[in-house]
Amino acid sequence: MRRPRGEPGTRAPRPTEGATCAGPGESCFPSDGPLVCALEQERRFRLPPKPPPPLQPVLRGGQGLEAALSCPRFLRYPRQQLISSLAEARPEELTPHVMVLLAQHLARHRLREPQLLEAIAHFLVVQEAQLNSKVVQKLVLPFGRLNYLPLEQQFMPCLERILAREAGMAPLATVNILMSLCQLRCLPFRALHFVFSPGFINHVSGTPHALIVRRYLSLLDTAVELELPGYRGPRLPRRQQVPIFPQPLITDRARCKYSHKDIVAEGLRQLLGEEKYRQDLTVPPGYCTDFLLCVSSSGAVLPVRTQDPFLPYPPRSCPQSRAASNTTAHDPAQRVVLMLRERWHFCRDGRVLLGSRALRERHLGLMGYQLLPLPFEELESQRGLPQLKSYLRQKLQALGLRWGPEGG
Repeated sequence: MRRPRGEPGTRAPRPTEGATCAGPGESCFPSDGPLVCALEQERRFRLPPKPPPPLQPVLRGGQGLEAALSCPRFLRYPRQQLISSLAEARPEELTPHVMVLLAQHLARHRLREPQLLEAIAHFLVVQEAQLNSKVVQKLVLPFGRLNYLPLEQQFMPCLERILAREAGMAPLATVNILMSLCQLRCLPFRALHFVFSPGFINHVSGTPHALIVRRYLSLLDTAVELELPGYRGPRLPRRQQVPIFPQPLITDRARCKYSHKDIVAEGLRQLLGEEKYRQDLTVPPGYCTDFLLCVSSSGAVLPVRTQDPFLPYPPRSCPQSRAASNTTAHDPAQRVVLMLRERWHFCRDGRVLLGSRALRERHLGLMGYQLLPLPFEELESQRGLPQLKSYLRQKLQALGLRWGPEGG
């Protein structure tokens, strides 16, 4: 039997096209009807107006350089943009703040860009009278880190005058400046006389940064011992000396998963045996070595446990005689240090070692250790452990080293 229209269960009429249907029990209105339009207009009226987008100022010269350097992702920009922004800047726009940002950027990202470094050196010379040592230490930092001695002729005389004027006011800044100059092999004697004086050492001993200053002073004292035979001034007392770099550097520890150290260690273990090399050994006066071997005068690799792996420090003879023989009459055993040269040990996009790495290798060589560099390009080209062992065998044999039953 057909149900009468309007009874429960009958099919409701289909809404017209374009209507707005609400939930159950509510009416449906056309979406373009006057009531819906009025409600939508009221809703929009109650919302706060959207502010117009701010006008982006056109930054040029010094302002553009500062804005770019303040951006944490600026490394994606080409360095040519830095050079052009610096060239467009007027002299009054190049403030100490902007130049410090530039110096920190170059040092942090290992950018050895001569045009930018020369600009920092020139700024330092021109603004000498207005700069204190706390600012100067930041401006000088990239030169030592990037192993770059500027062409600016007044660079060193300017720093010597600043050190003479400011040395007693900021001890840590003074030592930081000397650390950068130490990496450049440009230590001024007058400043060394000051920082090694009993008054300066006593003054910094009670400060919060006493340990780091003593570590830097120990490194400066090592540089005086090895590189400045003409220095006749005061030295750091033996009781104040501490190990310089007693463990792998922070960058090596942070990038250990990218390092070749583990696979080189395994290659040496299979090639020589565990008893014939030492890994991460710190030698006096405090340099951490990657791998150290003891070798007899005939070239045989000796078990390290049967030898004193350390060469005497201070050295017993002058660097010239050590370089010629690399041995002494009392101890004919030779020490060979395998130095990993990882990708981050160099300035970016270049083959120049960072200042700290070059300093360590230079000092180890002057102390009498024979260095065997292992560049990252050669290590990366080895496909697997068998190839790496063959590579290490060739490197060691090229030095005249022998091992196994015939090598001792």
